[in-house]
Amino acid sequence: MTDAVTAARTGRPAEALSPARPADATTAPAPPVVPAASAVATAPVAAVVGEGVLASALRAALSRTHRLVAEEDAVCEVVVTAEDGWGTGVEPPRPDACWLPVRVELGLLVAGPMTVPGRAGCARCARTRRRRALGPDSPRAALLQQHGERLADRASPVLTAWACDAAAALVQHELGRPGGRLTDNAVAFLSLTTMSVDRHPFLPDPSCPWCGGLPEDRPPVLMADPRPKPDRDVHRVRDLRADWEGLVSRYVDGRTGLVRQLDVRTDYPYPMVSAPLHLPGGEQEAGFGRDLDYAACARTALAEALERLGGARPGGYRTTVRAGYAEVADRALCPRDLGLYPPERYTEPDFPYPPYDPGLELNWVWGHSFTRGAPVLVPEDYAYYRTRHDNPAARPLAYEVSNGCALGGCLEEAALHGLVELAERDAFLLTWYARLPVPQVDLRTVSDPRVGALAERIRQDSGHRVLAFATTPEHGIPTAWVMAVRPSGPGWDDEPAAVCAAGAHFDPERAVLNGLLELAANLGWNRAAFREERDRIAAMVDDPELVREMRDHALLHCHPAAFDRFAFLIGDGTDAGRAGLPLEEAFAHATCRPRGADIRDDLAEAVGRFTERGLDVVVVDQTTDEHRAGGLACAKVIVPGLVPMTFGHRMRRTHGLPRLLRLPAQLGYRSHALTEDDLNPHPHPFP
Repeated sequence: MTDAVTAARTGRPAEALSPARPADATTAPAPPVVPAASAVATAPVAAVVGEGVLASALRAALSRTHRLVAEEDAVCEVVVTAEDGWGTGVEPPRPDACWLPVRVELGLLVAGPMTVPGRAGCARCARTRRRRALGPDSPRAALLQQHGERLADRASPVLTAWACDAAAALVQHELGRPGGRLTDNAVAFLSLTTMSVDRHPFLPDPSCPWCGGLPEDRPPVLMADPRPKPDRDVHRVRDLRADWEGLVSRYVDGRTGLVRQLDVRTDYPYPMVSAPLHLPGGEQEAGFGRDLDYAACARTALAEALERLGGARPGGYRTTVRAGYAEVADRALCPRDLGLYPPERYTEPDFPYPPYDPGLELNWVWGHSFTRGAPVLVPEDYAYYRTRHDNPAARPLAYEVSNGCALGGCLEEAALHGLVELAERDAFLLTWYARLPVPQVDLRTVSDPRVGALAERIRQDSGHRVLAFATTPEHGIPTAWVMAVRPSGPGWDDEPAAVCAAGAHFDPERAVLNGLLELAANLGWNRAAFREERDRIAAMVDDPELVREMRDHALLHCHPAAFDRFAFLIGDGTDAGRAGLPLEEAFAHATCRPRGADIRDDLAEAVGRFTERGLDVVVVDQTTDEHRAGGLACAKVIVPGLVPMTFGHRMRRTHGLPRLLRLPAQLGYRSHALTEDDLNPHPHPFP
């Protein structure tokens, strides 16, 4: 086995496995050993393209095992390109032959990937993955932007004869193995100073113009195949712990991964892990995991990052339908039913969205409607929340976020959890906008010891008292509003007055716990930000138009001048609020608790809670090939009529939602239906 390949297998530098050689880049390589004529006739046929010491070394080494021909020779089976400098081009020398690019990036030799005609995962995919892994603002990107031409024209000063021999051994190994190569869907990095080799696999880019290409959009297939659950009380078909190492290996890599790394956040007092990634458009997103241990946080963070990848813009299918609603009304959702804006909003200066018109051409994607039992078209800009970025064809009609997007082991599982998220956010906003005096939960009646322990930990850390409320509306999915409030009195001016969060789960206790886990994380960063941005926050209290970003909603309600806005929920003060009810009594209306043997049974029961009340449930399949590689699926769930989650007070969408106005009376909180003038005028406090 060659030195470089042995280093990759053992983790030891190749210099420890080889006798010392002089480090002189100008030393000519040894003359090749000429094989016998019979061996030449049967040897694999290859070409080495390039000038410089690296190309010379590769020719000398390969001439012992291959019949070398010119690149354009019709019998050429594989082309090796060699560059002494940091060339960034990835054009294939010829489209019908295998191609192994080899180049030097300062002190690093980069080999691969082996690009095979007709196989996904080419050199262009590798370049895309490397660029996205680090992002457009990385030091590597800045270096190439400022010095790219010079780096490409000049040979690396550490490209010694010894390094060339190691590179040649690596290339010989790759060309001598038809399968199991280091550079199959991977890039191999050889350090020119330590001779150690690292292998970095990557996933093919589904949108790659060379080896990819998205199929035409088509309606999703749901409820067709059995999806057994491991246990009736588990609402998943797969436990990520079972193949955690495989998932990390597939998705997390600092050089070529979809997710750069799993960051343990030590700047928070409670366990948290983030999973940063760059989307195809260059925008940075991140998944976040909040739990009671870092391993669970890491799993949640990675899952949420992959969810972001699916939800941002179409990456699994190619949108093919573009029309005005009037042309497709018989098979499409009406945009008005999704919650838009009142007419006067469109007259405001610089308002970013056009007024709805049935003739306005939009992009549409296919979803599945449970009410119709058939495919239905959904505005693309509603099914994917980042289509408006760098897309002149996008015509979003309203502000949209990732609300309702979820990841699962199958499409049905993803849809179930997307629906639960919609229920959580809708219940929170319904409680706020309609100012519902929902029942408070006596946390002492919660049997899960984690709830009491976490509430007490928050009290000891910050002095905040934890309150929980049962917000479950008509569908019966258990939803909770959890908040931390500071004691009244002197000495608390530097602490947030209130911080809110929400949780949902088919088990009411777990709904409360999920809200508490979010609350613990939110309280941490809000405490620091409140002290640093006190003046800006005070201005938002007086002028809600200054609430423009997601974080502004939470920070606004940290200010004591905004505390009286919670009077409908907690009364006049933190210690004078309504008495809490036992958990089961507070969640008496939370009757949706599916326990099917198949995840399809759970989804059908949850969906039925909406369709029986006149609300449709629509599922859009956001799954990409990247998700399929890990046995995962991604979905966006849409329930027209629920209150949409928005950020930025100007973007709130409460117009044209009759359920928001009539439901408070149906739930017994009001004696009559509300008008839009009755709705809470203040920015909501989520998250």
